[in-house]
Amino acid sequence: MTTSGSNTVVCESCGRKNRVPAAGDGRPKCGNCGTPLPWIVDAGDDDFAEIADKAAPIVLVDLWATWCGPCRMVSPALEQVARELAGKIKLVKVDVDQAPRLSQRFQVQAVPTLLLLDQGEAIARQAGAAPANVLRQWVEETIAGRR
Repeated sequence: MTTSGSNTVVCESCGRKNRVPAAGDGRPKCGNCGTPLPWIVDAGDDDFAEIADKAAPIVLVDLWATWCGPCRMVSPALEQVARELAGKIKLVKVDVDQAPRLSQRFQVQAVPTLLLLDQGEAIARQAGAAPANVLRQWVEETIAGRR
């Protein structure tokens, strides 16, 4: 994994702080206990390909806008799903107002729009906010259908 553009994540198992890169190979794990870490990053037009299209796990893309109330409501639910499915998915958040090329690429007509990508290919799409348990079920069912 690379370490440029990294976030600090506290391991929920042992409490140790870890640097998790925005882009890289593999899946982040705690350097102390080896527990999978949640992988939550922001991306835009210029770095999306490196951060999301080339990622090894399934990527959950949150296409949102700062002015969107439902977007602000679903964000904590998505982060919860990313924590619960650490090691299985990567959550990539994209502000559509700051990333017009990605909005066009994914034909975003409403926000929030959620996508699941496998090596850059959209394998599932959902518009609108939903509770964490519904989002997790959607993600898990989609991943199970890919195996």
